[in-house]
Amino acid sequence: MLGVGVDGPIGAASHRAEDAGTRVQGPTAPSTPGVEERHAWAVLAGVRGIGPVGFGQLLRRYGSAVEILREAASNGGPARLVAAAEADGTDARRSRTDLTPELATAIAAAAEAADRTVARIRELGLDVVTVEDPRYPSRLGGIDLPPHLLYVLGDPAAMEGASAIAIVGTRRPTGPGRFVASRLATSLVEAGAAVVSGLAVGIDGAAHAAAVDAGGTTVAVIGTGHAVLHPRAHSRLAASIVASGGAVVSELGPDIGPSQGTFPRRNRIISGLADATVVVEAPARSGALITASWALEQGRECFLVPGAIDAPASAGCLAFLREFPERTRIVSGIPQLIDDLGLADHMAVPGVSGDVAASLGGVGETAGRLGRELVLGRTTIDELVAVTGWPVATVLAAMTLLERRGLAVGVHGRFRPAGGLAGVDPATARQRPRRAR
Repeated sequence: MLGVGVDGPIGAASHRAEDAGTRVQGPTAPSTPGVEERHAWAVLAGVRGIGPVGFGQLLRRYGSAVEILREAASNGGPARLVAAAEADGTDARRSRTDLTPELATAIAAAAEAADRTVARIRELGLDVVTVEDPRYPSRLGGIDLPPHLLYVLGDPAAMEGASAIAIVGTRRPTGPGRFVASRLATSLVEAGAAVVSGLAVGIDGAAHAAAVDAGGTTVAVIGTGHAVLHPRAHSRLAASIVASGGAVVSELGPDIGPSQGTFPRRNRIISGLADATVVVEAPARSGALITASWALEQGRECFLVPGAIDAPASAGCLAFLREFPERTRIVSGIPQLIDDLGLADHMAVPGVSGDVAASLGGVGETAGRLGRELVLGRTTIDELVAVTGWPVATVLAAMTLLERRGLAVGVHGRFRPAGGLAGVDPATARQRPRRAR
């Protein structure tokens, strides 16, 4: 497991480089050529035993990560690191972050191998984004335990969208649960939000795949290094996420494999990158509930999809709702969730009000038009063909889609609105959509 702990942020202890991601300039500039500051952070992050507080003290003491590596690689470097730590403040200040000879030796070894570490990062096409980098996602930087750095495959800007919602859940979802996750992701993308999840099989994978299929941005936070992506079955999905403008993110070094603690640890990043977390299905013991707990701890909204009281896949969601009734919210429907998240104004469908548009999210333009016509009282295929001018086959195919989504019910040749379209006032449906922000 990576040596960077999660017991506190670096905070003011770190010295901000003048230009993150480039070679440090000024009086602390290193004489060793070729190592960028962000890569030096990555080298140090791989040293077992350096936590945020200790790393922050080293940065304050030496001014930059590159300077730390230069000192460690010098003649007698480990002893000089220890001596500097002993001369820096009282025992009380160093009580939790003693720089032992063993740790100093490990830093020196990492410094000697720095070129290989950087070559590995470049070989995998990874971008290193440190907390000192202006590209570091602001949402994540606002939590109590932000990672020192992120290894990003893809576009770092994907983590900084105007809206971002996490969708998480069990690795063993039911068919309906997987379907709900896909519909949620599609609707969120159409509302202008990025989808954040953990790339696991099950709910996570369904959410990522639906976001990609909808042409949206999705961010996958993995609990391993990129070279040992887990699960391997999602390698192709990870590639499609990157190809569509998203990102695959880890705080772990490229070759660090999965362990018992890496996945719960990455969950704080999933919730930290999002404005809100939605749990679709979660058994009584589920990692998705850890993500939900992190969301509450970070002051983010948390929504849970309820299920049948005797459904094992929903037991965790129901228990969480009962345990935190004042801090969690029920997902009573996709349109309602879109509205609760403040994203309904982004669902701009010509000629359709915001509420109706949210209900029709993810069905496409053709079915969306027919859904509006149903609300306005056109109930037969002949009426729908006449008002749209479309072929009968086109109308029938779109109506079948609305039926499958639970938005229409056909009885004796007539259709009526159902689900999120049921009971909508036709006068409301005729309103112009609100402008997207």
